[in-house]
Amino acid sequence: MPEWLVEAGIGEDRAILCDGDTILAARVCWRESWRAGAVAAARLDHRHPGTRRGTVHLPDGTPALIDALPPQVTHGATLMVRITRAALAEQGRFKLAQCRPAGEAAAAPAPSLARMLAEDDVPVRVLGTLDRTFDDAGWPDLIEQAAGGVVDFPGGRLTISPTPAMTLIDIDGPPPLLPLAMSAVPAIAGALARFDIGGSVGIDFPGLEGRADRQTVDQALDAALAAGGWRGERTGMNGFGFVQLISRLARPSLIARMAYHPARAAAYALLRQAERVTEPGALLLAAHPAVLAAIDAPLEAELARRSGRLIRREPQERLALHAGFAQAIAS
Repeated sequence: MPEWLVEAGIGEDRAILCDGDTILAARVCWRESWRAGAVAAARLDHRHPGTRRGTVHLPDGTPALIDALPPQVTHGATLMVRITRAALAEQGRFKLAQCRPAGEAAAAPAPSLARMLAEDDVPVRVLGTLDRTFDDAGWPDLIEQAAGGVVDFPGGRLTISPTPAMTLIDIDGPPPLLPLAMSAVPAIAGALARFDIGGSVGIDFPGLEGRADRQTVDQALDAALAAGGWRGERTGMNGFGFVQLISRLARPSLIARMAYHPARAAAYALLRQAERVTEPGALLLAAHPAVLAAIDAPLEAELARRSGRLIRREPQERLALHAGFAQAIAS
């Protein structure tokens, strides 16, 4: 039976839904304060005339967009809100977090990743620091795919690109085009779950001239999405091979995190590696300077506390962001 496996890392919680040694889905939480599920008192800063939407400021001054405002709430009023979507970074801009009125609910932080997963009818198991189940299931390969945005499948390749409008999935491969499109369908459904992709998704299938061929791919896509537990709405394939999916968006996908915060993502991967060093001695973190800069004092202090070691840093500008390494050295 599939189960969620969770690693509570330094600065980052990770989860994979595994069926045996196969990763069916994945989640990552960077423990942002204002992520989905957090409840707080907010001050209404602006209300768009004639609508139920506006802007609030959360207790630490962070602005957020609000919807479903009651008619009686006016500028300057304080109300309890629940975060429905975390803030999102995009190329050239930043999307504010979204929230809705929470009525009389008490202030509360966002639930942990493990707690959120436990709300579903799937077992959740938190792993120890040195447990290798993630690696055995292919976590490093998954992160490499997310960083590159490329997924190979039999007969072709998916290229996944986050854009301000939507996540785009392009399908490349040699003809014949109907077998290529059909082979891409399970890869697409799998990628949505494994990279935690939500919101608006555009899929550019190879152009199929016959309406019957397009309907065949539509039916296969419906079946694959349903089998993967995807929930949302979608358009039928148009004459140019384009399909759009719309689903709930509560947090950045793994693809988006890697694309817009590459140094931070690499820093968390390096900290994960450092936690697993078993040889005695101080811990040396060798990485690109941008990666080491993303490991701030609290993160380094947490690594020192968990490992009981002194931490040393060695910036290496020639290293790629995800090529950093951790090793034990003489104190």
